[in-house]
Amino acid sequence: MLNNADFFTGNAENIAPDNQELETPVGELYLRFYLPSQDEFALSAVGIGEVIQQPLDRITPIPNASPLLLGTINLRGQVIWVADLGQFLGDSSPLNTDRAEIPIIAIEEEETILGLGVERLGDMEWLDPEQLGSAASIPAPIAPYVQGEWILEQESKKTLRLLDYLAIIRSARWAA
Repeated sequence: MLNNADFFTGNAENIAPDNQELETPVGELYLRFYLPSQDEFALSAVGIGEVIQQPLDRITPIPNASPLLLGTINLRGQVIWVADLGQFLGDSSPLNTDRAEIPIIAIEEEETILGLGVERLGDMEWLDPEQLGSAASIPAPIAPYVQGEWILEQESKKTLRLLDYLAIIRSARWAA
């Protein structure tokens, strides 16, 4: 129940005006997320079709498929592959499947959709691509899939690596 008398009487000193200017975001929109190793990565929102929390019992394992693949899901009538993104990038820790739901990022290129299973989701954030630098000391298995990195904190040298969703979808590793 509302108890604020100003709300009812129209005394709106603390209420923002309707014509208040909105701050224009700088940069482009990215989704931040974590792998089982707790390494943080980002994907451009442009390549993301949707993000879902998928119950584990809705992921159908496929016998004799690549160990990178968790299985398939039905996404609004379309069957799509779901991969363990950490394993794809060479992470030694497999995705934790001992939980009710797995976060899946569905990336798209034209008619191709691929689900990427991740450990946990972060925030959608506006980041400036002008500040994206070349990634330093990238492990060889992930180098073809990293577009660069942002330095988030100079003191701790915390970085956020940007993944190339097109390189992931087009990778020959899916055929192996």
